[in-house]
Amino acid sequence: MTQGITVHGTVSEGFEAVREEFAAFVAEERGDYEGQLCAYVHGRQVVDLWAGEGADGESLYGVFSSTKGAAHLVAALLVQDGTLELDRKVTYYWPEFAAEGKGVLTLRDLLAHRAGLVGTDAGFSPAELADDRALAERLADQRPFWRPGTAFGCHALVIGALTGEIVRRATGRTIQELYEERVRTAYGLDFFLGLPASREPRFRSTQPMLPTAEQYELLAAQPSGPHTLTSIAFNRHAAEPTRLEWLPNERAIRAKGPASVGGVASARGLAGMYAAMISEVDGKAPLLKEDTVAEFGQLHSVGYDLVARAHNAFGLGFQATSDTWHPFLGAGTIGHSGAAGSQAFADPHSGLAYGYTRRRFAFPGGAAPENNRLAAAVHRAALAIP
Repeated sequence: MTQGITVHGTVSEGFEAVREEFAAFVAEERGDYEGQLCAYVHGRQVVDLWAGEGADGESLYGVFSSTKGAAHLVAALLVQDGTLELDRKVTYYWPEFAAEGKGVLTLRDLLAHRAGLVGTDAGFSPAELADDRALAERLADQRPFWRPGTAFGCHALVIGALTGEIVRRATGRTIQELYEERVRTAYGLDFFLGLPASREPRFRSTQPMLPTAEQYELLAAQPSGPHTLTSIAFNRHAAEPTRLEWLPNERAIRAKGPASVGGVASARGLAGMYAAMISEVDGKAPLLKEDTVAEFGQLHSVGYDLVARAHNAFGLGFQATSDTWHPFLGAGTIGHSGAAGSQAFADPHSGLAYGYTRRRFAFPGGAAPENNRLAAAVHRAALAIP
């Protein structure tokens, strides 16, 4: 018992130190902390922990940009199938995308956040943010904010819609439909791109960040003009500016599951999806071949991110997790973090698949700081397996 919060769940032999690290972190947190941690090694679940009043291992949370991992798993499967070709121009699949000088862009560059199409001049309505096809229609006519292919920046609210429109044009089906059929249902994952009404009672609404006075000063000091690239990418310049932390609390977002930020998941669901990518799970072969994992995990965009205004690194659709967050992980680790603090990844070298969720926004946004110690503890234990 720590500050009234009990850690629940199980760990396999050899992973006891992970439970201790999770309990130590929870003891340092606010009394209203709520979160989950899950991990697999070579397709076997080895960590399944949670803490927080009212939470359990089946609780579901908005995972924001961790959704991008599910969306781009679908893209990777279609590349692996030969349905999509990375070095074809986007216009091969989506002719209308050529407007305003975007015709030069390849699918590879788009997946690497190099399109320069982080939003639109006027911004999006709340209804459009819930609808990937509406976003794609608006983006097709938009002039890019930098010359396509020459730089990169996180396409935070739109990359899933851009990828999704290409998928729809190539297959006649949405990313959400293909993910449900080929991934979620096939593996029984609690990671949804479109949360059914029947699962709503398990959803735990996102709680806003409560920064300390010092943290608030840091947030206030950040450039926040309404027409900066950062503001445009997060739709803060729209007639109804987006409050990022409230997105998953809107039923329309949860129901439609927009492929950039609309996913709802448990840590079990996050870790289970990444385990299925790289490992045999329950007698099923890995979803992705080694060559596909290597190509999507290869560094494509590294350096100064024009939206984040900081160092960042992307593979194809996935964050380069060993560069951006955890340097102890193997090169080519694929994953994605989410704004409230969630994180998930697969390290093909150690066979580790990791998932973490939390209910309250962590400071300063993105992968919560505790992931550093939790992921390191799981990784150490995974490497110690004979």
